[in-house]
Amino acid sequence: MDSTAEALARWAHELDPDPHDLALARRSLLDTLAVTLAARDDELVRLSAELPDAARWAAVGHVLDFDDLHVESTTHISVVCVPATLAAGGDARAYLAGAGVMARIGVALGWSHYSSGWHATCTAGAPAAAVCAGVALGLSAERLATAMALAVPAAGGVQRAFGTSGKSLQVGFAAEAGVRAARLAAAGATADPTALDAWLRLVGGDPDRVDLSGPAVPGGLAIKMFPCCYALQRPISALREQLPDVEAATVEEVRVRTPAGTVQPLIHHRPSTGLQGKFSMEYAVAAALLDPHPGFASFTDEAVTRAEAQRLVRQVTVDETPGGDWLLDGRVEISVRLRDGTRHAAALELPPGSPGRPPSDEDLTAKITDCGAGSLLSDVDWCGAAPLLAEHLPGTEKKEPA
Repeated sequence: MDSTAEALARWAHELDPDPHDLALARRSLLDTLAVTLAARDDELVRLSAELPDAARWAAVGHVLDFDDLHVESTTHISVVCVPATLAAGGDARAYLAGAGVMARIGVALGWSHYSSGWHATCTAGAPAAAVCAGVALGLSAERLATAMALAVPAAGGVQRAFGTSGKSLQVGFAAEAGVRAARLAAAGATADPTALDAWLRLVGGDPDRVDLSGPAVPGGLAIKMFPCCYALQRPISALREQLPDVEAATVEEVRVRTPAGTVQPLIHHRPSTGLQGKFSMEYAVAAALLDPHPGFASFTDEAVTRAEAQRLVRQVTVDETPGGDWLLDGRVEISVRLRDGTRHAAALELPPGSPGRPPSDEDLTAKITDCGAGSLLSDVDWCGAAPLLAEHLPGTEKKEPA
């Protein structure tokens, strides 16, 4: 019987994308490039300058926390798989092969893996990046399985990094580890494919949950409308869509009721930096009340430390109901009490950009424009994407002789 790595490798090697798959790959490329280029002035660009391409592009692409998400596996698929694919000279098929593997490994890891504190984007990401790069390099199914096994030692990352540079850097490390593993496999390195099964069980996953049926990326990908943790997309949307006329200065109390699982990554309750604000329910509520569209300017150090924002943060109470095994479980319910005693309520199940409320072409165009990448991405394709990133995110990596 095939090991999990061998089964996934054969699926990836034989993948023949249909038009729906290719449309998803195109959207993922544009969205990932846009959020990466939007961060080209971030401090992380300097910090990651000496990292290899895949690591640098993935880390910078994740630092704004504006990249897409596979909700069922709680993994940021494209910010790993696009850089790994581009670094190895791959195309849409290589991306889809790795993205499909990442989705399936993420589901096999399960919610218990994520809720215990692992950063599934990194754990599922390293072997997936190996598939992206391996398909780009033309590896056989056998060599792809080897590459996945070689990536296992790098399949780590924890949620305590959230709100620091470590979160985006560990995503970069996962992407680069996969590319490195694929190149080693191409050069003839050996590994036992069953290492992936052993690792899955060690970190709480179940190899029997790997399902090779369905489209390349089962469930599709959620596109973020706000540059912060996906767990905040729903509460922000609920307030902006349903209570847009509430004046922040009149708010006395806010109560948020949501399943406990949906706030798993929200570890900062009194944030003092922009990065911490991206993982704070309390600050997300404040930003949604203060700002007409909580965008990049809402998640800076200056914005988070605004006196009125800090006042509102202290007025927010989060009531966690039992259960929840993904970030969109149940629904969020928000009650706002004003100083005059008036109460307003909002509730929401699916935020805009989720697979159940997919973004329109206009939504995606607006996001790309907000990222300052509209003219740069007007006609970009998989062949032109790597040179574009190299031009706008120059690094100091020492290239090996061809």
